[in-house]
Amino acid sequence: MPNLNILVVDDEESIREMLMMALENAGMNVTTAATAEEAQQSLTKTEVDLLVLDWMLPGISGIEMTRRLKNDPRYSMLPVILLTARAEKNDRIRAFEVGVNDYITKPFSPRDLILRIKSAINISRNLN
Repeated sequence: MPNLNILVVDDEESIREMLMMALENAGMNVTTAATAEEAQQSLTKTEVDLLVLDWMLPGISGIEMTRRLKNDPRYSMLPVILLTARAEKNDRIRAFEVGVNDYITKPFSPRDLILRIKSAINISRNLN
C-alpha cells in the first residue's frame, strides 16, 4: 500500500521516531505530532489515511481526541489505531466505544502495527 499518509501522535519522541522509521521503511508517508492539539493542526493541513494515536497524551487524551474526530463529519471515517500502555479489558472496551478501529498495547511489534494499519485501511476503503 504505497503512498499512505499516516499521522503518528505520541508524546514520547523515541516512539515517534521508531514508528516513523518503521512505517517509512514500509513505504508509508509519516507525519508526527506530540500532542492532540498538534495532530489537529496537521489534520487541517495534510490529507491523512490513518491515525496512530497514543492514549495518554498531555492535554487532550487520545481517547478524547478519537471521540471528537468520530463526531466530526470531516473525520468520522478516519481509521484510528490506539497505541497504549493501558491493557485492562475496560480500557479496551472504552476505546472501542468511542470509535477506535484497533487497539495495540505497548510494547508492540512494528510489523504487527504495519499489518494492522493495512487491515484498517482496507476495511475503511471497503466501507466508503
